[in-house]
Amino acid sequence: MKRVAILLSGGGSNMVKLVESMTGDHPARPVLVLSNDPAAGGLSRAAERGVPTAAVDHRPFRGDRTAFEEVLHARLLEAAPDILCLAGFMRILTAGFIDRWQGRMLNIHPSLLPKYRGLHTHARALAAGETEAGCTVHEVTADLDDGPLRGQARVPVLPGDTAEVLAARVLAAEHLLYPAVLRRFAAGDLTPVRLDSAAG
Repeated sequence: MKRVAILLSGGGSNMVKLVESMTGDHPARPVLVLSNDPAAGGLSRAAERGVPTAAVDHRPFRGDRTAFEEVLHARLLEAAPDILCLAGFMRILTAGFIDRWQGRMLNIHPSLLPKYRGLHTHARALAAGETEAGCTVHEVTADLDDGPLRGQARVPVLPGDTAEVLAARVLAAEHLLYPAVLRRFAAGDLTPVRLDSAAG
C-alpha cells in the first residue's frame, strides 16, 4: 500500500477528491495533508476526514526558500510518504527539493500542457480563441509546469464563457482526473489517463 502526502495552500477541493478516492481496493492511502498556510481551509477539511495534518508557514522564511523547504522536507519524512500530490500548493519548489522526490511527485495544472504554463490559464485560453481547455496531471520536475504527462482531461470552451465560468468547468474535470491518475500511478502504471469532455 502506497503512502500519499498531499500539499495544498487553500481550500483543498482536489485534496478532498483524492482522499475520498483512496478507499477499498485503491493501492494508496493518505498519510498527511501539509500546507504552507496554517489557516488553509484544506487542513480542517482533511482533519474532518481523519487525515493527519501539518503546516509549515512560509512567511517566517521570507527570502530563504531553501530553509523553508528543509523544514517542509523534514515534516514529510516523519510521515514517510511514497508519493507527493501537489493540489493547489502555491509555492514554487526549488530543484534541490524536487530532486529528493523526483519520480514520486505529481501536480495538477489547469491547462492542457504544454499550453499555458504558469498563472491566469483560463483568461489566456479565452484570449487565444481556444475551442477546448482542460487540465493536466504531470510529474514534477525543476522546470515550471513541465515533466512527464500522466493524464489530461479536456472540456469544451463554450460561447459566452468567462474565465470564471471556464475555471469552474475545468475544476470539475480536475476532480475526476486527479484521482484517476493517482490510482494508476500508485499501482505503478505510467500510462497517461485521457478524459475527454469530462465535465462538458
